[in-house]
Amino acid sequence: MVTKGMLIGKYELGRTLGEGNSAKVKFATDIFSGESFAVKIIDKSRITRINVSFQIKREIRTLKVLKHPNIVRLHEVLASKTKIYMVLECVTGGDLFDRIVSKGKLSETKGRKMFQQLIDGISYCHNKGVFHRDLKLENVLLDAKGNIKITDFGLSALPQHFREDGLLHTTCGSPNYVAPEVLANNGYDGAASDIWSCGVILYVILTGCLPFDDTNLAVLCRKIFKGDPPIPRWISPGAKTMIKRMLDPNPVTRITIAGIKANDWFRHDYAPLNYSDEDDDASSIQEDTFEEEKRSDSPTVINAFQLIGMSSFLDLSGFFEKEKVSERQIRFMSNRLAIDLLENIETIFKEFGFYVQKKHTKLKAIQEEITRKGQDGLSITAEVFEISPSLNVVELRKSHGDSSLYKQLYERILNELGTSSQVQDLST
Repeated sequence: MVTKGMLIGKYELGRTLGEGNSAKVKFATDIFSGESFAVKIIDKSRITRINVSFQIKREIRTLKVLKHPNIVRLHEVLASKTKIYMVLECVTGGDLFDRIVSKGKLSETKGRKMFQQLIDGISYCHNKGVFHRDLKLENVLLDAKGNIKITDFGLSALPQHFREDGLLHTTCGSPNYVAPEVLANNGYDGAASDIWSCGVILYVILTGCLPFDDTNLAVLCRKIFKGDPPIPRWISPGAKTMIKRMLDPNPVTRITIAGIKANDWFRHDYAPLNYSDEDDDASSIQEDTFEEEKRSDSPTVINAFQLIGMSSFLDLSGFFEKEKVSERQIRFMSNRLAIDLLENIETIFKEFGFYVQKKHTKLKAIQEEITRKGQDGLSITAEVFEISPSLNVVELRKSHGDSSLYKQLYERILNELGTSSQVQDLST
């Protein structure tokens, strides 16, 4: 048999369908059956360099047991010395994000059908002990018939990732879709946080816009914690109630999957899929040939804000309205009260010999003695953005001055007040 493209096993590779930080997806054809597939090609050296190899292993391990019509199917995994090849179901209709951007919101009838499929897929995942944790429009694909296929399980959580308190503790996901309890960093229920993200998706499907959005990260987080998005007038009472119940900021009172499936609005024209799960004997994820996942306290754990920073085409500078990209900035999150943060930062500034001016939630520290001699003194601004009483974002900005001293200062502040996994260091 004569082939034109590169062969990987029995698969002939064709055009590139997409490309990301650590992988490239190509169209592929089974040279014997003629069936179409999508092959995700992962460079081993690349994923090791950016510390995401554990995500790839987790995605493969998870997809091996998820066999549902509304979840992208993993058919097999091949490997060479330098590459990993994930042979996936080929989904040709693009993702839900592109669908909404190009054609706008869906009618309530079409939107509900899509939402029913989303809930069916997520319900199946939860029954298997899998919690997605990164549900968003871009991770919901559409096949040629308009049916949804959930994809990208690289941040999913499995039963072994729960701590002794029965909760998950890794802050991950995409900011506009992430549940408030995930941001609060005090532990969360994986099922409840997935339901919140599904609520955001339902809102976008029916309105064409995000329920919580702002260029300022602190303002965005406040909106998420409040959990009261504006509901357009054209949304029916049933759909409005569903959105409100799913975007309940309290995970304890938030509607459950069972509650969603019992809801009259959801059940309208609902036809549960009858399918045969080929892996019924695997009730949960089992260990495979990959080495054990890193513990949740590993320094390579990725949170929502670091995920954004990993994407070269996304600029973090827009998250804070007053941010100037010509300045060096550090920002981190803290569970301490805002007043305590300000007092501690002021104390550290003074210990370093700075003159401190205070106004509301903002401090300005100046090296007064050096400035009097006409030298280029160090000037720093510290500001606290309160998201909730127990969660704050701290931003340190250097206007000018000695970079080495500034580094000593921010390292001292981070060590005493911050959480290392939540730091963003923006340098220009």
